[in-house]
Amino acid sequence: MSVFTSVSNQQLQAWLQDYSIGELVELKGISSGITNTNYFVTTTQDRYVLTLFEHNTIDELPYFIDLMHHLSTHGVPCPDPISNKAGVNLHMLNGKPAVLISCLSGQDITAPTSVHCAEVGRVLAQMHLAGESFASQYSEQAHQNPRGADWRNQTAQKVMAHLSAEDQQLLTETLAFQAELDTSALPKGIIHADLFRDNVLFDGDKVGGLIDFYYACHDVLAYDLAIVANDWCVQADGQLDAAKVEALLQAYQAVRPFAEAELAAWNGLLRIAALRFWLSRLYDQIYPQAGELTHAKDPNHFKNILRLRTAHELRAAHA
Repeated sequence: MSVFTSVSNQQLQAWLQDYSIGELVELKGISSGITNTNYFVTTTQDRYVLTLFEHNTIDELPYFIDLMHHLSTHGVPCPDPISNKAGVNLHMLNGKPAVLISCLSGQDITAPTSVHCAEVGRVLAQMHLAGESFASQYSEQAHQNPRGADWRNQTAQKVMAHLSAEDQQLLTETLAFQAELDTSALPKGIIHADLFRDNVLFDGDKVGGLIDFYYACHDVLAYDLAIVANDWCVQADGQLDAAKVEALLQAYQAVRPFAEAELAAWNGLLRIAALRFWLSRLYDQIYPQAGELTHAKDPNHFKNILRLRTAHELRAAHA
């Protein structure tokens, strides 16, 4: 969530004339994140989040907007898109598709405990179950993970020449592992695909909301949980915290138990999840996008996590 496209108070006041949400009080840019432009919008009635999409066309967005509304109405704590007087929630603003969504209670946490990890696991499992009735409304093929294996292979080729020989070897070996990893037997459905600590709001020890659904797609459900584990359940050195992983998995499986194939694939999914975010951070570092309030994230963090997950899996395979 950064500011790439500037919006003035006057522009937003004119845009909000089509809404019944009161008068604009404050417009404030949100600096965290790296993909879309986000603002807090405070009116005389309530507080909202305004998102301008930097990479999506307006025709690509109903899937994400409809998903948030579906999950919200099925008891999953997440933003609900706000419709204007004509019942439309997607519009253009400053040449970019834009949506206004409800602002949830709580705040993100930087140092999660096992209690937080368990709560995230529980809510993610609820989201996966609620997503089953949504998935049937959309073509699975049309909404496959845009940062799946094909993207990872293509992005690897774009960044490879910029890496050291040692990092090139790590990347090449991981791509070979990915090519051999068979996920065809793993349960699939709607996943968030980016549920990092800054995309979960906590209200006390309870989840107040899951946010930023714009990487949501149809993919392996356990892969979604592996993404969470690699961010929520790590120690300072990148090693997994066993107690936090156990809390995450137990709470998740209390709602949606793992299939045997998911348990067998778990270590491999942790490795692929680390690869995905190492690659995206490498790409953003090598090919930066200009913006007013942008915060590029260090790719070395996920390179280290990938090395650790690889070493762990190799030890497990030879145990």
